[in-house]
Amino acid sequence: MRRDILLIYMKLDFLRWLGHASFILTLNGKNVYIDPFNIESAREHADFILITHPHMDHLSPDDIKKVASSNTVVFVPKDSIDKVPVGKVIPVEPNKHYSVDGIEFDTVPAYNHVENRVHFHPKESGWVGYILDINGTKVYHAGDTDFINEMKKIVTGLALLPMGGTYVMNVDEMIEASHSIKAEKVAPMHYRRLLGKEGSAAAEKKFLENVKNGIILKEEGEPKYSF
Repeated sequence: MRRDILLIYMKLDFLRWLGHASFILTLNGKNVYIDPFNIESAREHADFILITHPHMDHLSPDDIKKVASSNTVVFVPKDSIDKVPVGKVIPVEPNKHYSVDGIEFDTVPAYNHVENRVHFHPKESGWVGYILDINGTKVYHAGDTDFINEMKKIVTGLALLPMGGTYVMNVDEMIEASHSIKAEKVAPMHYRRLLGKEGSAAAEKKFLENVKNGIILKEEGEPKYSF
């Protein structure tokens, strides 16, 4: 079986891709959402929510209200605190370690430096990616970012990297980043809404051909891609 077909439907038991840059992870029986967006109304309750930055496809008040309650702990960059509609809000900033109520993670800067998109995610905004330890496996969610020097220091089990272009890395830049990060597995995110079905399939194929530890996660609620 061809490698790209073998891996195109890979699903991990501790992590589910809800679409775009949105994920739910299971940590010691607790539900951890990252950037919940465009999700179903009937979903598991969020014990924790991690927000990378305030753009509407990452910090969606309507989606937060679907899964959160007053007991949900929401981690969010400092400039976005007032956008969170519900929960116990804790501000975060890059290059910090956090340990709150049974969850531990490190924050990593997330920003653009490529000239034609630097204004989308300025470094001075203090937006973040997250590195979590999920039941013994480290997971790096990069947020919206270019390939930045800070990635070269990252050691993780799974790296989730954006590759949609326009606002984040394109597929070639994402491949370069994948080679730089010390990760057991690398999976793309934040591209299907931007590239469409044909563009996404082409990007996935190029990614898998050039990243030997690359995988494609199964996206919930989406039809399987055929090649």
